[in-house]
Amino acid sequence: MTLKESKPGATVKVSRLTGEGAVKHRIMDMGITKGVEIFVRKVAPLGDPVEITVRGYELSVRKSDAELIEVI
Repeated sequence: MTLKESKPGATVKVSRLTGEGAVKHRIMDMGITKGVEIFVRKVAPLGDPVEITVRGYELSVRKSDAELIEVI
């Protein structure tokens, strides 16, 4: 399952990052690494962001980037 498919209000754990190069580094620079817990606050139904809380920081992630984050 990917972060994009997660339901709002769920807490998920990152199992793997599938991106490469600059995309993977951008995701990791946000503090999203293997094993970190993410709280999904809101998923926009049509437009972009997936709003999440990671390590106490509130972030907005593009849906294209959220597809690259596999979660449990």
